[in-house]
Formats: sequence, structure tokens, C-alpha cells
Amino acid sequence: MQKLVKEMMKTLKDDETANVTSNDSLISFLAEVPPPIKKAMETFIEDHPNWDQYRLIQAALSGFLIQNGVESRPINRLYFQNMFSKNGFKKSL
Repeated sequence: MQKLVKEMMKTLKDDETANVTSNDSLISFLAEVPPPIKKAMETFIEDHPNWDQYRLIQAALSGFLIQNGVESRPINRLYFQNMFSKNGFKKSL
């Protein structure tokens, strides 16, 4: 998980120095994750190597928004691409 944190911090630094107009659709954030959620994420990603923390968070956020009444075709598309891609169900590569 330390590797993931280092990658996220590097990404945040890179985003800060990047041109804002070229990354209008990207939002970077750093959040503390409660230990049980962190452990579950680590276990899931270890068991499903074709998933990474970015795909997992994107699927979770888009799923949350859909379940809470957001009606957006792009959000639906992101959710279904993340959840139902052919690679999403493989146990290992």
C-alpha cells in the first residue's frame, strides 16, 4: 500500500505542475481511508490484478452516484465499463 500512496503523491505533484486548462476533466484528491476499507481494497486489488486503485475508486464513485439518482449517460458508461469489462472477472492474468 505504501507503493500506492507514493504513486498517488507523485501523481498529485505532477497534476499541480500541469497546465490546468489541459486537465479540466481531472480531479485529484487525497483522502484518509478507514483501515477496514483500506484492507478490503488491498485484498481486492491483490486478488484481481487487472484492477487498480483508480479503477476501483472510479467504479465505486460512479456506482454511488447512479444509486443516488444521478442520471448521466457518461457516468453510466463509466460504471458499466469498469464493472462489466471482459477483464473485470479474471482471477489472474
